[in-house]
Amino acid sequence: MTVQFVINNKDSGASGGGTFDRIDPVTGEVASTAAAAKAADIGAVVAAADAAFPAWSAMGPGERRALLNKAADAMEAKSDAFVATMIAETGSTGPWAGFNVMLAAGVIREAAAMTTQIGGEVIPANKPGTLAMGVARAKGVCLGIAPWNAPVILGTRALAMPLACGNTVILKGSESCPKTHRMIVDCFVEAGLPAGVVNYVSNAPEDAAEVVKALIEAPAVKHVNFTGSSAVGRIIGRLAGENLKPALLELGGKAPLVVLSDADIDGAVNAAIFGAFMNQGQICMSTERLIVDEAIADEFVEKLAARASKLPYGNPRDQVVLGSLVSAAAGEKMDALIADATGKGAKLVAGGQRDGAIHSATLLDGVTSEMRIYGEESFGPVKSIIRVRGDAQAIATANDTEYGLSAAVFSQDIQRAISAANQIKSGICHINGPTVSDEPQMPFGGVGDSGYGRFGGKAAIAEFTDLRWITIEDPNQHYPF
Repeated sequence: MTVQFVINNKDSGASGGGTFDRIDPVTGEVASTAAAAKAADIGAVVAAADAAFPAWSAMGPGERRALLNKAADAMEAKSDAFVATMIAETGSTGPWAGFNVMLAAGVIREAAAMTTQIGGEVIPANKPGTLAMGVARAKGVCLGIAPWNAPVILGTRALAMPLACGNTVILKGSESCPKTHRMIVDCFVEAGLPAGVVNYVSNAPEDAAEVVKALIEAPAVKHVNFTGSSAVGRIIGRLAGENLKPALLELGGKAPLVVLSDADIDGAVNAAIFGAFMNQGQICMSTERLIVDEAIADEFVEKLAARASKLPYGNPRDQVVLGSLVSAAAGEKMDALIADATGKGAKLVAGGQRDGAIHSATLLDGVTSEMRIYGEESFGPVKSIIRVRGDAQAIATANDTEYGLSAAVFSQDIQRAISAANQIKSGICHINGPTVSDEPQMPFGGVGDSGYGRFGGKAAIAEFTDLRWITIEDPNQHYPF
């Protein structure tokens, strides 16, 4: 069955009848067939969202909260279906897919709780007898563009807070998981959100530029949020800027896990194994660089390599830790990174095996700045170990990147760890914890090539509302003329 658009709570096909197939990266079979939008299809979905905005934005917070909580209930009830669809479309493991559903439902519930926190403030006015207020008001139609790597979490995140703030939304699904993303929208429709409040479109990969441009340029679209690669984020940001529309961009990362000389080595190894290899390293926060003080590097590498070598990998339908990469091409990139690094002196201390889109947990020791993997985001299970001498070099190495999303520091001296954390340029930094972490109420986002703006909790209210200055004044006040 073809995955259709959702416009005004109803299925809708592409105007030209076009479809595209998403192929299961493990089996090679068709995982889903979805409607393929062209620019000509965008007017109808934007019009639906625009027409629904006045009533939705005027709805009381209690009613919006109740509807959002029903959507979270619907999502939790579909957990098994989400898991099966995610495995087929993206090659993820079942536990990762299940975690996606659990956290995404939490994202909706957190957004529901925020409906009564979208307020403002009374500001002292210089005019006597004047009440001046700063009041947060919904923007209008918000466009969300979500990726495939954590599709339920990130697809839901693109919708939940904009809806809580009184906006209507359009989700443009990923070409790699159109059915998974459509299922998110189904949860909101089944919860009873009015027609046009939540809408969905998908497109074939070759039409992405055309469709995104049409969506951003549509006059009724007032805000864009995008999660994905930095290269595409630059395009989104440019289009949004040219059309004077604010954008929230959460982009790539090259997260460092810094292990100082006094670190709890076993604790650092635990965090590194999880942060580096969860979802095959296909997370924007994935530990990409293991920056280790040479005083403890031998012990750390030995323990980490032993753990990594034992991680089971294979068909995600089996009992494995590492499932499939999103495509065989992603696996080929891992091979290229390994060949480049080992050819320039790095030592392969764990992994290195690949079968199509399936790749083992891999560690390269002795990585230097001459190697591709030093600066290039791998977005896979091939990770670099960089040996340094002292805290200053560790921090400088952590900052030797254009990215700045997540980071971690391990030290048993908290003041030393905080000092290092304060000097690392990133939107997120965890002390004695992994680089991979997410909670719905936390301000989530990066700096540099990792983007700008913040998802999560109260920080997201500022992203998805406009702050208006409203006054109530004395009609008989004095004017100078």
